[in-house]
Amino acid sequence: MRLLKILFSPWLVVLAALIAAPAHAQVMGIEILRREPFAGGASFAPVGPYEIIAGRLHLEADPDDSADQRVHDLALAPRNARGKVEYSTEFFLLKPVDLARGNGRLLYEVVNRGHKLALGLFNGAGSAEPKTLRDAGNGFLMRQGYSVLWSGWSGDVMEGGGRMSARLPVAREHGREITSTVYAEMESSVTQMYEKRQSAGAGNAAKMRKSLPLAWGDTLAYPAVSLDNRHARLTVRAARSEPAIEISHTQWQFARWEDGKVLPDPTSVYLEEGFAPGLLYELTYIASNPRVAGLGLASVRDVVAFFRYDRMDAAGAPNPLAGAIEHAYGVGVSQSSRFLNHFVYEGFNSDRHGRIAFDGLIMYVGGAGKGLFNHRFAQTTRHGSQHEETLYPTDFFPFATVPQEDPVTGQRGDAFARARALGNLPKIYYIQTSTEYWARAASLLHTDVQGKKDLPVDPNVRIYLFTGAAHNAVTGGLAEHPLNRRKAAPMVRASLVTLDDWVSREIEPPPSRYPRLDDGTLVELPQLVSAFPKFPAVRLPTRYYQPLRLDPGPCWQPEGVADHVPPLAGPAYHTLLPMVDSDGNELAGVRYPDIAVPLGTFTGWNIRTKEYGAPGMLLRWQGSHLPFARTEQERKKNRDPRPSIVERYPTRDIYLGKVAEAALRLRAERFLLDEDMIEILESAAEQALWD
Repeated sequence: MRLLKILFSPWLVVLAALIAAPAHAQVMGIEILRREPFAGGASFAPVGPYEIIAGRLHLEADPDDSADQRVHDLALAPRNARGKVEYSTEFFLLKPVDLARGNGRLLYEVVNRGHKLALGLFNGAGSAEPKTLRDAGNGFLMRQGYSVLWSGWSGDVMEGGGRMSARLPVAREHGREITSTVYAEMESSVTQMYEKRQSAGAGNAAKMRKSLPLAWGDTLAYPAVSLDNRHARLTVRAARSEPAIEISHTQWQFARWEDGKVLPDPTSVYLEEGFAPGLLYELTYIASNPRVAGLGLASVRDVVAFFRYDRMDAAGAPNPLAGAIEHAYGVGVSQSSRFLNHFVYEGFNSDRHGRIAFDGLIMYVGGAGKGLFNHRFAQTTRHGSQHEETLYPTDFFPFATVPQEDPVTGQRGDAFARARALGNLPKIYYIQTSTEYWARAASLLHTDVQGKKDLPVDPNVRIYLFTGAAHNAVTGGLAEHPLNRRKAAPMVRASLVTLDDWVSREIEPPPSRYPRLDDGTLVELPQLVSAFPKFPAVRLPTRYYQPLRLDPGPCWQPEGVADHVPPLAGPAYHTLLPMVDSDGNELAGVRYPDIAVPLGTFTGWNIRTKEYGAPGMLLRWQGSHLPFARTEQERKKNRDPRPSIVERYPTRDIYLGKVAEAALRLRAERFLLDEDMIEILESAAEQALWD
């Protein structure tokens, strides 16, 4: 009897499961907390119904394994009895109920500040917690048969709102708490515009705020170790080019203003006179307990590898996609696009067993940037812009997909050097809107750092500019930009199809389409301004984003540790802009019918109103839409040099014919699917401009 008890001991059951589990398993445990039908069990022909599986994945990293040694501070994280570092992440999976009817493809989206965006990007609709038929949009991914996966990767994401996060360990040195000087920039209009975008754009009036958090974008700041502000320094300036003015310690506190009261808070700053919109407030302070942020990169690799390859986790629990995945693709939007760029740069696309995670990647609207994703006291939401956050080293050399040199610093490099050496370079699409050339230094992907010559592009890479489209739909006061993400979705859908063809059938995708120096479609700002149509309703930009050469110190590259906080600022890299035609629409790129047969001018830039900053200063993520006059009489009244709609297209039939030609051309070039052609033509037919 005693022998039977021993044989059925729970510990022996676990041990047997560990012995039976595949040696490749890097996910120690899959904890399924929810399993339910998606969209009420609706069927997506020809694949059938989908289901939701959500829960938590428990992972381990090995500080002694070369695959994990690129994770900075991993050696300083607590280890378990096996010498491994434990951490975990949430996951959310949409999969066909009958996997045999799926297409054998896993689409993994890197969440943006915890938010799921892939259904909106590909299906035209989605939500923070997709569960209804409305959340499925047009059902494209489901009709194609994709399993769609999300997981948390960032340890600084706030809980709630359907956001996904990871539980990452804290680094300690010799068992002691790590403290360091941390830099936080606060700009009240950034916080307000982000909050309005998250709440569907409620008004545009700037407000004086009594307090601001040390971080924005639904992310957690590192708290100050002490509320005594004598160990911190707060300054203000109107622009980076102006000298900083220190604010007396008696005028501010580590606190927040709430319900008319000043409440102590080590993650906020209360300023007695209030924060003026548009001004840059910069704080240096002492913080402690840095998370091992680079585990976010490792987690994406290991989560995808688990769902793609493993039959079960290390304890024997089955993988819900076991045996069903032939190819895996990754997609990132904005911040998460930069994450994927950094992921490839660090060489994380194969796990410690040499298994490739992603066969292909779509990096959407990330510009040339990477990010603070693998550094001590990382602030993952930060990124440089024309005005804001220019002292955060998120856009750093090397940028291009081939070897390059910086004659200013003498650096040589190749963004894909590690991936090539490890043999894990995936097929990559960099997809940009016009905004990324103005606000995210996109030209550095394909020019030298002085902006003097075009560079080759790696054969595994395509770069596409979606001409005239904007990073965000919100436009700071103008009507909604007609070429926002919803209108970009048809071309993004087609891109996923051609990427899959490239990976799985070796069918070459469409050639890259982006502005170039050698054909005059990539230019300096004065040349663009001189070509842009002049009329009273338009104020033209006087500046755009050119990232600074930043020096955080000698420990930054090898260890991810900043010696200079904030970094020392050197000269800017030289970026360039897409040239425009006589209407102000850009010449190069993939021209959607709205650009090829325009009813207005579409720009990647939008200028702040006076309440948000100095004249000529750009909004951070927005484009502009400048409609054409309907008639010649209206055009002359407005002193608009652009021909009116009726002058261009005397009848509706002429207009519809040109739209059809443009759509057919895109279809022939494989930038448009048949189903989206119909929608484009129907939308064009709804125009009532000739009545």
